[in-house]
Amino acid sequence: MSSLLYLIAVILIIGWIFGAFVYSVGGLIHILLVLAVVAILLRLIQGRGV
Repeated sequence: MSSLLYLIAVILIIGWIFGAFVYSVGGLIHILLVLAVVAILLRLIQGRGV
């Protein structure tokens, strides 16, 4: 499960970077970034580390 969260976080970060520099979608890009950060924090909090 934690590897799935990590994968989702990486995909969201890539989506955020792609969206921020290629398309200017506004708030959606920042929501993706927040979701990615939350997923990474959940993984770290669960104690499995990077």
